[in-house]
Amino acid sequence: MKANLFVHGLGHFHPENVIDNAFLTDLDIGTNEEWILERVGIRSRRSVLSLEYLRETRNRSPQQAAKASLYSNAQTGALAARMALERAGLGPGDIGMVIAGGCSPQFTAPAEACTVASELGISAPAFDVSSACSSFAVQMHQLNATRPEALPDFVLVVNVENNTRAVDYSDRRAAVLWGDASTAAVVSLRHAAPMRLRYSCIGSDPRGWNTVAIPTGGHFYQNGSAVQGFAIRQTAATLAEVREHAQDDQENLYFIGHQANLLMLTAVCQRAGVRPDRHLCNVDEYGNCGAAGAPSVLSQSWDRFAPGDEIAMVVVGSGLTWAGLLFSKERM
Repeated sequence: MKANLFVHGLGHFHPENVIDNAFLTDLDIGTNEEWILERVGIRSRRSVLSLEYLRETRNRSPQQAAKASLYSNAQTGALAARMALERAGLGPGDIGMVIAGGCSPQFTAPAEACTVASELGISAPAFDVSSACSSFAVQMHQLNATRPEALPDFVLVVNVENNTRAVDYSDRRAAVLWGDASTAAVVSLRHAAPMRLRYSCIGSDPRGWNTVAIPTGGHFYQNGSAVQGFAIRQTAATLAEVREHAQDDQENLYFIGHQANLLMLTAVCQRAGVRPDRHLCNVDEYGNCGAAGAPSVLSQSWDRFAPGDEIAMVVVGSGLTWAGLLFSKERM
């Protein structure tokens, strides 16, 4: 779908607690630096949980994890949003709608968007649009499909992913993957900005819904080999579709993939012919941050892009779901 959604500001937040490979090795769960790098290429992750809590409990009870967290989802979402608002040159009072979504909201009810809006002092319509790790791209796609007159001047899109609360730290396969992050974007269909969404697409294959999941109140699980194969194939296919809509040299656009693990992203780049200098990622430092992973890379690269640059973002997630976005840095 052709797009004309403008991005006025992006923001990100990673909590300060670092789960490095040495910490996971010391947990004595059958893993070490070599094993982790060989399988997922991740060196460190961030968590809203203290290392002492993880060491003592292995997070046996996800219900207790919320009480042990240094931050609530509303707080980390608001921290990312404040960065996005500052970059946009706007304040909370300029926001006319808040949309949130991700893999593991802190409450079944109310909507996570309402808790973030309250933390920011925003009084406006607030609701969730969630599609697991694909949430950010699906939110952008849906906003772009909305008539401009149906939206306020500025919309705040927030993805809060404090998913380490749902990780069993006695399971090395899950423990090595996940990190926490929150992201935010200030977007508009009415007011131009230097970054524009030019194309978006979404898809799903619900037959695979049970290959990766976080049950309510439970631990994350996945069929790792099946999910990995799906992620590589679908990311490469969706990237090919997004590239067809690039304005300039298709080989020179930047690529940001779902930050599942570094080996998956490397396989996609090899299959799709993405040069190392055009591949942007942070999974090696922050782990799999769910729906906040890919937009956090975009946010960290906010000052990198020059007019004329194009960025292809492709995300995949449980469901099974996938989505592609094509951004451009405008000449204004």
